[in-house]
Amino acid sequence: MGEKEFSVKEALLFSQRIGQLSKALWKSVEKDWQQWIKPFDLNINEHHILWIAYHLGGASISDVAKFGVMHVSTAFNFSKKLEERGLLTFSKKENDKRNTYIQLTEEGEKVFHQIVEGYDPEQNAAFQASVPLKEIFGKFPEIIEMMTIVRNIYGDDFMEIFEKSFNNIENEFNEEDGKLRKKECLEETELV
Repeated sequence: MGEKEFSVKEALLFSQRIGQLSKALWKSVEKDWQQWIKPFDLNINEHHILWIAYHLGGASISDVAKFGVMHVSTAFNFSKKLEERGLLTFSKKENDKRNTYIQLTEEGEKVFHQIVEGYDPEQNAAFQASVPLKEIFGKFPEIIEMMTIVRNIYGDDFMEIFEKSFNNIENEFNEEDGKLRKKECLEETELV
């Protein structure tokens, strides 16, 4: 093994800095996320499962656990609760009986759209804290270094799904009067 390009002190300081900043940021993000989904009687894990199932067009419980950064039993148990509410269906594939798959129901997709459409940037502390950076630099922080760290921990496929979900929001929703609306919903109201 080659000579280290860092000292133990540098490693400790970095690890503690990222740990403490992540914890502080998560506390704020968690509070805002819970407030956002509260009208839909969902918790963060349930919303994250809906998010993953929507963006993947259905997913295995293993994929939900992987991309939702949760234990398989957590993914399964919360998916079960969503199934009981009529938001998901469970299935097995003919060629893959080992894995359990979930798919959003029509009602699940409707709820997902309502959640996205209900997002209010005024109620998001991390977003609001980033606005001064956009005013100074003309764009929001891209957090490329953080994304690289996450990619190195969870892999390329994790980041591909991560990016796919944001591309889907970009392509499937428009902004109208300061609110997001599913494109086909806008098209339907324009035809009436």
